[in-house]
Amino acid sequence: MTCAMARLLSNGETVFHGVASNLPLVAILLARATHASDIVYLNIGGAVNPRPTRLPKSTVDPALLEGAACLVTLTDLFDLSARRRLDTVFLSGAQIDRHGNFNLSVIGPFDNPKVRLPGGAGSALLAPTAGRTILWRTRHDTQSFVESLDFVTACGNVEWVITPMAVLKRHEGDLRPKSLHPGVTFEALQEATGFELARPEPMATTAPPSAEERQALKAIDPDGIRYLEFA
Repeated sequence: MTCAMARLLSNGETVFHGVASNLPLVAILLARATHASDIVYLNIGGAVNPRPTRLPKSTVDPALLEGAACLVTLTDLFDLSARRRLDTVFLSGAQIDRHGNFNLSVIGPFDNPKVRLPGGAGSALLAPTAGRTILWRTRHDTQSFVESLDFVTACGNVEWVITPMAVLKRHEGDLRPKSLHPGVTFEALQEATGFELARPEPMATTAPPSAEERQALKAIDPDGIRYLEFA
């Protein structure tokens, strides 16, 4: 997943991740170390182009301010996005529907939920105003990918969704499989998805990590903080 996310980033992009975003953090650093050295990296702590010498378990840890060119406030970040100067934002959702809308608010009725989720923070503003949104979700099942959201926390410029099973791209308003990870069949993906997927022909397979990517990941994330999201 980390490599699939990193490969979506390009030189010159201004890219942001928020809280609880270990996978995007490592993906951004991986992209910067391999094919996109000129990424402008912003994080939730307000660091611009930090150069952390270690990766903490939390993406709000002050360690992610180390080596920053400057610091900005959250207000600055939201203003940047509102002025269409933020190219890419990584976000996630507990539920995601066929259109890439997502829910981080409640499971069940809003007034009497089964589960009250942490909320969307600034995602309701970032998703529609950033140049594009890349969603990731470390589970791919019918509880996460649903026909109808219990609550729409945010919607907007979702372009890609990365999961443990596939890379999906929004096309003509709907999420469609772009590639399946090695060993995943379309039938298994469909069974794990709560809405009907269009079956592309031919079906592509996500390229496994290259030798360069593996080597860079060992250097960037020797403690494997990217795996914490799967715990």
